[in-house]
Amino acid sequence: MSVDRAMNWSWCAFGDLTTTHFYELLQLRSEVFVVEQNCVFLDLDGSDSVALHLLGREEGGDGTLLAYARCFLPGVKFAEASIGRVTTRRNARGNGLGHALITEAVAALCRHWGSQPIRIGAQTRLASYYARHGFVDVGKPYLEDGIEHIEMLWTP
Repeated sequence: MSVDRAMNWSWCAFGDLTTTHFYELLQLRSEVFVVEQNCVFLDLDGSDSVALHLLGREEGGDGTLLAYARCFLPGVKFAEASIGRVTTRRNARGNGLGHALITEAVAALCRHWGSQPIRIGAQTRLASYYARHGFVDVGKPYLEDGIEHIEMLWTP
């Protein structure tokens, strides 16, 4: 699961995002979740302002945002802490970057808020991907924005 490029990870609150960085993360989310997955949904769900944002860029690269996730305290999305909007840029896939992103998101969340259970709403087709990181299926499949999802839980 090692990524073939060195990454620079930044972890910041909404108020610490520059307008350029916020635009970049919205652009990446739109490219993947709306265009690539052909899913019309309201990405601007009012939760970005209470999330911590994890941004991944290649060290020594051109500064392009390659990976992104947002993390929440317990009680915001689920009773437990959570990670969502997990994405990597299409041309950066296939080299382990997605796995590095999940590893970094779990570690950053635990460093910042303490080691605790983390619940996610995963696209069902990605359940085995998250299982490789210790997430366990804990719910029945459900539809969200026309895509089948499943709740999964990671415990320290």
